[in-house]
Amino acid sequence: MIGMSRDALTALRSVLFRDAGTSAANYLYEAGYAGGGALYDAFTRWCRTRQLPVPEAMTAPDFEKRAGEFFSELGWGSLRVSVVHDSALALDSSNWAEADPASAMQYPGCYLTTGMLTQFFARVGSDPLTVMEVECRSMGAERCRFIVASPETIQHVYDAMIAGVGHDAALQGMA
Repeated sequence: MIGMSRDALTALRSVLFRDAGTSAANYLYEAGYAGGGALYDAFTRWCRTRQLPVPEAMTAPDFEKRAGEFFSELGWGSLRVSVVHDSALALDSSNWAEADPASAMQYPGCYLTTGMLTQFFARVGSDPLTVMEVECRSMGAERCRFIVASPETIQHVYDAMIAGVGHDAALQGMA
């Protein structure tokens, strides 16, 4: 693990979008995905140093609390983990490091984070999970919100959002 300042991350994102256009999103996602495993391993070590169970053995409330502490200590920002549906978690942050409110993006823009969290959560559970950002401070929202769910649930939410339905309504409309 290495450290990177928020300014460096913001500059990297800005330069990638300037020079690579929309391809920047894929580059950032792939880079995040490549690092998600090491991030999970670091979380596991972090838990061990605190005499906590490994992440996959934690109760949901304990995981929610500890994951928030871990990401905050790493400098990513505050993170609140909550269950928003019986098939989905939400990760909320009002100060997420990758978000750049000055960028005025049209779509959620924390692509590095989305890739990183997808690989991170793939290691937590036995079922495949993926992550989609549905609100972003880079778009002017008050928070960044990432939904963690099965690929089918994420596809359902994505399709609903394309049709103009909000992510909360899409999740609540699921059986």
